[in-house]
Amino acid sequence: MKSYRKELWFNTDSRRQMINITSQVEECLKESGIREGLLLCNAMHITASVFINDDESGLHNDFEKWLEKLAPEKPYSQYQHNGFEDNADAHLKRTIMGREVVVAVTNGKLDFGPWEQIFYGEFDGKRRKRVLVKVIGV
Repeated sequence: MKSYRKELWFNTDSRRQMINITSQVEECLKESGIREGLLLCNAMHITASVFINDDESGLHNDFEKWLEKLAPEKPYSQYQHNGFEDNADAHLKRTIMGREVVVAVTNGKLDFGPWEQIFYGEFDGKRRKRVLVKVIGV
């Protein structure tokens, strides 16, 4: 069995952003040379997420509105975590959206269902953060 590891780095211009990283993850899979196995892709920061969904701007706007209703950014004083930092909402949003995805690798390709894409969700941006891609298989 082979193993491959690579870090992808992101630095968003805004506090919250959703970025389609499918092509970068597919490039990692290609670099790995693995044809059959599993690919793990996870955010390495507690205020960021990796998730699978449709690449449709209306849906992304819906996620933003929904997450903001569930864990509004302001007022900062509503959260006990906020004191030194103001990112309690980002921790909660990450918990809702998830830490990682695992995708089957079949014939050297990500074995997706229709419309599935991999996204990096940033909830406390404007600083450099990383995503781990780990592929195991043959």
